[in-house]
Amino acid sequence: MKLGAENKKEVYAVIILMAIAAVFLMRMFFSGSSNPTVAASVPTAAPGASDAANRRSGGRSGATPPLDPTLRTDLLKNSEGAEYKGTGRNIFEAQAEIPQTVAKVVKPKFIGPEPPPPPPPPPPIPLKFFGFANKPGEPRSIFLANGDAVFIGREGDIVNRRYKILRIQSNQVEIEDVLNNNRQTIPLTPS
Repeated sequence: MKLGAENKKEVYAVIILMAIAAVFLMRMFFSGSSNPTVAASVPTAAPGASDAANRRSGGRSGATPPLDPTLRTDLLKNSEGAEYKGTGRNIFEAQAEIPQTVAKVVKPKFIGPEPPPPPPPPPPIPLKFFGFANKPGEPRSIFLANGDAVFIGREGDIVNRRYKILRIQSNQVEIEDVLNNNRQTIPLTPS
């Protein structure tokens, strides 16, 4: 019968490792109360309660008392006789005392309604006027720039889908923002 391993050393190593694992598993499952974590988690009794613990456990000291499912009415009677002595404050009310010194808020009186704030000014037209293009027999054209984009237009044309050229003069151009109904005069910028 072949195990499928040609190297006998590997087979022996696997067997030894399995034996060690089996020993650890047996030790883990069948270890009694010698486990240090279990012993550390057992609560210790208070100094005055050691006699009561010994009576309940049958005289064994250091052992945990067995669970007793019976109702101990003598311990309940002790708590029935306790009387609440508070400070006089009602704990069931949100505010028992209302402060007497409350400042009165005085609002200024206006004679009439407040005027609405003025509408914000329309945004400035970002175009820059930097030149002409004149051909004989044709109307005057101008060059306008918006950042890196350059537009060529005549009077009445709409540039950049938004700005209408109204009037072209020798040193300035009048442009209307069609969206905001804003007119602005742009001077010729020297280049």
